Amino acid sequence: MTNNNNKLDSIAPQIIQAKPQTKHIASALALASCGLFVSNGHATELAKNADDWKVDAALMYYGEQDRVQAIEAIGTAQKNFGDDSVLDLKLVVDSLTGASASGAVAQSDSQTFTRPSGNGQYKVAAGETPLDDTFHDTRVQGSANWSQALNSDWKVNGGVYGSKEFDYMSMGVNAGLERGFNKDNTTLFLGTSYSFDVVDPVGGRPVALSSMAIRDNFTTDEAYRAAFDATRQTSSDDKQTVDLMLGITQILNQRWLLQANYGLSSVSGYLTDPYKVLSVVDNNGTTEDIVYENRPDSRLKHSFYVMTKGALDSGVVDFSYRYSTDDWDLTSHTLETHYRYYFSGSFYGQLHLRYYQQSAVNFYQPFLLADTPLPEFASADYRIGDMSAYTIGVKFGHCLSGGHEMTYRLEYYQQDPKNNGTTIPGELQNYDLFPTQKAITAQFSYSF
Repeated sequence: MTNNNNKLDSIAPQIIQAKPQTKHIASALALASCGLFVSNGHATELAKNADDWKVDAALMYYGEQDRVQAIEAIGTAQKNFGDDSVLDLKLVVDSLTGASASGAVAQSDSQTFTRPSGNGQYKVAAGETPLDDTFHDTRVQGSANWSQALNSDWKVNGGVYGSKEFDYMSMGVNAGLERGFNKDNTTLFLGTSYSFDVVDPVGGRPVALSSMAIRDNFTTDEAYRAAFDATRQTSSDDKQTVDLMLGITQILNQRWLLQANYGLSSVSGYLTDPYKVLSVVDNNGTTEDIVYENRPDSRLKHSFYVMTKGALDSGVVDFSYRYSTDDWDLTSHTLETHYRYYFSGSFYGQLHLRYYQQSAVNFYQPFLLADTPLPEFASADYRIGDMSAYTIGVKFGHCLSGGHEMTYRLEYYQQDPKNNGTTIPGELQNYDLFPTQKAITAQFSYSF
């Protein structure tokens, strides 16, 4: 099992990096669909002439090489009430199976690890990266959002969100305010959201940096169970997230628009991944102990985003850049572009390119050394270490009669973790401690 935050990191890093975009830019991007690229005012008139309900359905597959596999069904529905108010509904159901990196390092001998529940263990062959094969879950997520134009200049929106899986529950609310200027060519946006998450890991929350109890090291089941229970905090825990977004969208001319925004996010509570561990090794690189990770209980993030989008004679193109930083010392840079080409009035192809680079958090360590004191915080989770990643994707769409649309998307994603400057001791130099991760995403969507 894994919690929702980490699942998202693992399944779709590119989606996570796009999260700070607001609903306002989402509506602007939608204007490019089936050849439309018009001002917000014209978009409103088009919406009034559209059917009352618009429904989108999609099925997505995500697969990592020899690791996590996911199938996700997505359904959205939008109702326009004809009085400048719109209701958006969304339902997502996904199923995940496979294995994920536990954080431990490879060894010259086979290794035994305890399952998170404490009931059973699994072995990892010599020379192989330890993978936790308990990664599986089903998640159901739903949301509802309402937007209302107060007059020709002001618009408000608000919504609720809920998500549930076996070991994690999330609930949230959001609200936003838009103000149009200069005949709606300039729009300011202010948005905020609050979420409350409950973390209830299988087997209980591990005691920070406590040693993993291995059944083979005990003579009786009772002695093992007592040792395992000593590493557990049985109660669930929670975390809260408050987000604030300030943005501006400017229509530059009939073909180009520009958007920029700033996001502030404050997270507090239980931020540790209860299923991640670290190896404690000696100067020869031999593992002497396995301990559970520990992360700070607060995090403050800043993000800056700029995007320009233009309508070409035969298509649409956009370019964007995002810079993010936080008080864990993780900084990231994202460059992304989409180019949509219309082969005809009803058929288009789209190219997607994305490059991402991040630096490690200040408590990231690929392993701990046995002859040094345990730090207060430590994690070997490669997702918060030094890395770069890129995405190459193509999408094809058919605009059908009656306003229906059918799309197909295929993307290749590669993530390249890197050493953050740590000296690798002894036998660990024989193994790839930062293996490249590859994944394929395929999606089919139908709108009507």
